[in-house]
Amino acid sequence: MQVTIHAAKTKLSQLIEAAQAGEEIVIAKGSKPVARIVPIPQKRFVIGLLKEQLAASDPDFFEPMSEDDLALWEGRR
Repeated sequence: MQVTIHAAKTKLSQLIEAAQAGEEIVIAKGSKPVARIVPIPQKRFVIGLLKEQLAASDPDFFEPMSEDDLALWEGRR
């Protein structure tokens, strides 16, 4: 679909919905195409994505550090 700049200003919400639905939206200045409205791909967050890649021996970050590790972290050694 090609629309003029004026039409794009007045129907922006509808044009965005059409683009999200897969329609190609071209904005034209007069009859010359100058811009395109395209949807931004939405990525879903997947919980446990690296679950199989982590070894059982990996540190537990929620456990308190040992005094030696804490001293190293704080620069006391």
